[in-house]
Amino acid sequence: MAESVPRFDLITMGRIGVDLYPLQTGVPLAEVETFGKFLGGSASNVAVAAARLGRATAVVTRTGDDPFGAYLHGALKEFGVDDRWVAPVAAYPTPVTFCEIFPPDDFPLYFYRRPKAPDLEIHPEELDLDAIRAASIFWMTGTGLSEEPSRTATLAALAHRAKSGTTVFDLDWRPMFWADPDQARPYYAEALRHATVAVGNLDECEIATGVREPRACAEALLAAGVELAVVKQGPAGVLAVHRDGRSAEVPPVPVEVVNGLGAGDAFGGSLCHGLLSGWELERIMRYANAAGALVASRLACSSAMPTEAEVDDLLARATP
Repeated sequence: MAESVPRFDLITMGRIGVDLYPLQTGVPLAEVETFGKFLGGSASNVAVAAARLGRATAVVTRTGDDPFGAYLHGALKEFGVDDRWVAPVAAYPTPVTFCEIFPPDDFPLYFYRRPKAPDLEIHPEELDLDAIRAASIFWMTGTGLSEEPSRTATLAALAHRAKSGTTVFDLDWRPMFWADPDQARPYYAEALRHATVAVGNLDECEIATGVREPRACAEALLAAGVELAVVKQGPAGVLAVHRDGRSAEVPPVPVEVVNGLGAGDAFGGSLCHGLLSGWELERIMRYANAAGALVASRLACSSAMPTEAEVDDLLARATP
């Protein structure tokens, strides 16, 4: 008898690594004395965020065959994320990322992913394509398109999924991973043809579409093939526009920012939670905004992802 296909609410595919974040804020990296160690990587953090909200999640990624890789397996399991598709790559070390924390809006990142990150060594033939197709939501990222064989594997996953269920393209523009924006645009365009939802901030939307005005970004993403475009505007809030004419524009939830890194991943996990719940567009955006705000008010990323009760409490306090 053939094995049954595992079914998840959400499967993400993309980056994983170890975040080494300063335990002091407002201090240049050269002067930091102590660091905290956390699971990191946008695709992995989105899976953690959705798991914290009660969803069955898994991540497709690669680590080094080293102690940091073992740490990440343990962290995923602790957060309730299935790690069956997280495999070691002996040739490359597990990536680490440092940051500087200068609230409220300056958080430089320093990626150590050379000579190559293991999460870019995902080969098409290694994918469980039936499981990816069966997931209620599949989430992929721009970084996964930046190098081979991850690029071909990501596009193969999208093609096999063929827009079954909800397929989210996190535009995830990281300029240090590409030679230049023009190199990225054809692959972004191809991914958008397979996605049903696109999510990005204004910089990311500009890379994908060539325009920057928020509503123009949304319209361009819809024209590129998605059903729902979500444009994150920082202090101006978030704009969501659906192909059927529905739209929602909601302001941010005010909090005292400690570390803005990870807020977008919390937003993504909560976006998935809202879509799975079948909520109205405005409710989804308000909920995702609140989740992102909670993480921005905390030091860490993955371990800071909020529970349903925490998001509901912040929304209740923020509502006049």
